[in-house]
Amino acid sequence: MDYEPFEVSYTAGQPYVGATLSMRLSGKDAQTGLAYKNNDPRKTHLGFFSPWDAKQGKIIWSKSEPFSVWSGALATAGDIVFYGTLEGYLKAVDAKTGKELYRFKTPSGIIGNVNTWRFQGKQYVGVLSGIGGWAGIGIATGAEGNNDGLGAVGAYRSLGSFTKLGGVFSVFTLPDTQ
Repeated sequence: MDYEPFEVSYTAGQPYVGATLSMRLSGKDAQTGLAYKNNDPRKTHLGFFSPWDAKQGKIIWSKSEPFSVWSGALATAGDIVFYGTLEGYLKAVDAKTGKELYRFKTPSGIIGNVNTWRFQGKQYVGVLSGIGGWAGIGIATGAEGNNDGLGAVGAYRSLGSFTKLGGVFSVFTLPDTQ
């Protein structure tokens, strides 16, 4: 990413980054500058979902994603982690291994948090899908220049092929475990 900071005044409803930037896949490790090997998912993906072990100070496992993962993560006592993707998938993975257990394609990209609640003895999981924010600015405005949307349009150019605008709250019931 090329990043050039500048002073900016806050305007309600507008991205507030304070920089001009261009994001792109570099195919290179940012720390070493060495090119990734052809089979390394970092060569072709913008994002990863990775749990962090704070005690050991390291990543436990990592799942590559085509785009940045902007949703929050919801970890359950049953060792299942839920998260959403910008192309609109709600995913459930094993907390210890990262193995995908379930996925559901929602109508739009997910940038919000996955939620859970219990009602009348049933456990529910819900997520709001509705691409927006910085990643969705090209889809929302029709902008096409690589540096439009403070660089987001260039980075997320192909996102419109995977999702569309919208706003839907999807709710799932979890099976009884007793």
